[in-house]
Amino acid sequence: MADAQPTTAPRAPVAPHPRAASGYGKRSAPGQTRPRPGDFSALPEREAFLAAFIDRLPDGAAMDVKTLAAAQPRYGQQAVRSALTHLSAAGHLRRVQETVGNGRSQWVYRTYFTRTARDDAWWQRFLTGATHPQVQPDERPPPQPEPSRPVAHANPRPAPPAASPAYAALAALGTADPRMILSAAECAALEDLAAQWLARGATSAYLVTALTAGLPPEVHSPGALARTRLTTKLPPPPTPTPVSAPAPTLTRIMECTECGVPGRPEALPGGLCRPCRGDTPPPNPTADHFQAQRTHHYATLCRART
Repeated sequence: MADAQPTTAPRAPVAPHPRAASGYGKRSAPGQTRPRPGDFSALPEREAFLAAFIDRLPDGAAMDVKTLAAAQPRYGQQAVRSALTHLSAAGHLRRVQETVGNGRSQWVYRTYFTRTARDDAWWQRFLTGATHPQVQPDERPPPQPEPSRPVAHANPRPAPPAASPAYAALAALGTADPRMILSAAECAALEDLAAQWLARGATSAYLVTALTAGLPPEVHSPGALARTRLTTKLPPPPTPTPVSAPAPTLTRIMECTECGVPGRPEALPGGLCRPCRGDTPPPNPTADHFQAQRTHHYATLCRART
């Protein structure tokens, strides 16, 4: 028995997941919670499986559909492509193009992934470099609101069909960040302030971002905070565009290049009168009627210039 040979051959080493070209591939978004069982339990089975698979990949791993389909055993390219779309909609990843290098001249494609789902407002703040709230790695949001606060509905009541753009923007705050869910009464009370923002050139998306960016970890009174920001951050009134005065109508009178006699353009082809072209004998510049024409001509020019 001492000479017995092993009945199974040693396994070949498992090939690591392919890496993308330098600067490309997966990037971990900041402020994630630590990995825990059930991180993706709220997702459908396919999305949860692929999210857990991507979560274990290191930064720089290739994230194209073909590579992800070949690197795991359960789903093909079409299923992976659909799952990535759903993970993006759920707030777990974003594909971006950005410039890198000292001169910021090279464009690369990256996929930012977070096991902690983020809303559009958070992604916008992160991808534009603005400040955003950070979550400690070992902390999770409390499962229940504080007892002193009314329980906020996960899906805020939509704005009335005839709501103004200002009211609709206020109603959308809770979608951008649940800490800023406003009641219908609060939206109505703040509607005039929000309308001033829109009247001064702010878009609804800009208004929502301004009221939800950089929130404290806990917002005890969303309505009061919204009123403060609507008042203190009100954009300046647009600078009126100066109305330029209409250009003065110049009276241009053509004259013969040769003799200076005035005339209509159609009467001076080539800039020459008929006598100077040789059609008729040249006029006598000292004749009384030519002197009168010159006097009238220069008087008209003087009036036009003044």
